Amino acid sequence: MDLLIQDKVQDESRQGEALILEPVVGKNNGRKLYIESYGCAMNFSDSEIVASILSEKGFETTSDFNNADVIFINTCSIRENAEVRVRNRLKEFAGAKSRNPGMVVGVLGCMAERLKAKFLEEEKLVDVVVGPDAYRDLPNLIEQVDGGQRAVNVLLSREETYADISPVRLNSNGINAFVSIMRGCDNMCSFCVVPFTRGRERSRDAHSVVAECKDLFDKGYREVTLLGQNVDSYKWSAPIAEGGEQLAVGSEVQIVNFANLLEMVALVSPELRVRFSTSHPKDITDEVLETIAKYENICNYIHLPVQSGNSRVLDIMNRTYDREWYMNRIDAIRRLIPDCAISTDVITGFCTETDEEHNDTVTMMDYVKYDFAYMFKYSERPGTLAAKRYADDTPESVKQSRLAQIVAKQQEYSFYRMQARIGKVEKVLIEGFSKKSNNDYCGRSDQNAMVIFPVSENYKPGQYVNVLVERTTSATLIGRIVE
Repeated sequence: MDLLIQDKVQDESRQGEALILEPVVGKNNGRKLYIESYGCAMNFSDSEIVASILSEKGFETTSDFNNADVIFINTCSIRENAEVRVRNRLKEFAGAKSRNPGMVVGVLGCMAERLKAKFLEEEKLVDVVVGPDAYRDLPNLIEQVDGGQRAVNVLLSREETYADISPVRLNSNGINAFVSIMRGCDNMCSFCVVPFTRGRERSRDAHSVVAECKDLFDKGYREVTLLGQNVDSYKWSAPIAEGGEQLAVGSEVQIVNFANLLEMVALVSPELRVRFSTSHPKDITDEVLETIAKYENICNYIHLPVQSGNSRVLDIMNRTYDREWYMNRIDAIRRLIPDCAISTDVITGFCTETDEEHNDTVTMMDYVKYDFAYMFKYSERPGTLAAKRYADDTPESVKQSRLAQIVAKQQEYSFYRMQARIGKVEKVLIEGFSKKSNNDYCGRSDQNAMVIFPVSENYKPGQYVNVLVERTTSATLIGRIVE
């Protein structure tokens, strides 16, 4: 059977997309598992960990929740409408549960961590509530439910990285894979719930990351995306083994920062593409940029969330950088990686934001000319610093108007960036057939742009091709393979 993950990502164009996934192989206990994942790539990666833990206990997988014995929904708390979608989806599962009273329904992830046991009181459908650091306990929690109890484990950990678990790869193309390098977040952005739902920051053993990437390459994968809430703050250390390489001169421990880790993964093979997400403007260093420039297989694409272009608003957001610092980092990227694509996150209508301050965000977009952006109007999240300290005083109509303005601005620059690629040859990793036609292949360029081109019998998914870009839409490059 197949395991279905519906990846409700921040990209609004992909919300609701269903991916039919590879079967989970293992011993069979006669019970079927169904998982849906909402939110960011970290949630998708966590679902792979959950699938691995339960496959070891004999759970078969299904692509139809009506046939499932256990349903898990991996949740997001970043925005209010993400939680609304989860609640609505749980109501849809109620029908299946009424036909199968023994069915176990669980909520995983950030929303589970935020609401904790309150979820069991509010949602009578839910049997299990499990936070992001407690997935190893899932078999025990399911047993508790089987015994007639409802179960909760939302304990956060300062050590858990799941480094020893080989995730079940939930993307059936066998080409792209997520690799988690760290968990949690130490930044306390005033609008964000992540530090409260995912706990303190901790970095995974660098050697386990490299080993996972090597294993993926040996299995035919050709692209990995290194994941963390703030990858640039990655830092792992361990005593140096006898004869081991000392990366920190003069130290008694081996220290690996993010630039070091990028290089270690890039050296797995020149045929393995390396991406990463997400960077933080306060932490991204010239050393990281120089490492990207040094290795052809580290993609020339950086997601660098700005959130606001105004220094005062950034200060009350607790972003710990100002407008000038952010522009300095943009300038460094343009200087060290001239062909680098840059995307961002933008929030409009944050607490006390004035029209003039909003205009600073607009002019920042003019300065950078982003290739892509995730754009949102501010949504107050309970328990955050902003909810405690500031009034959500920007009228909804103003938030919406400002959002519409930056969306229009970004559409202009996305098209501008795409048009600039016409006539250029892009190195593309073939991911599969185009959604619209089996006569075309699709894949992403080094700069993370989707590229469509006619199928050639000489090439297949998982191979690299050179594509001459002949035309473009605002979101897609269209061309043909050239030798």
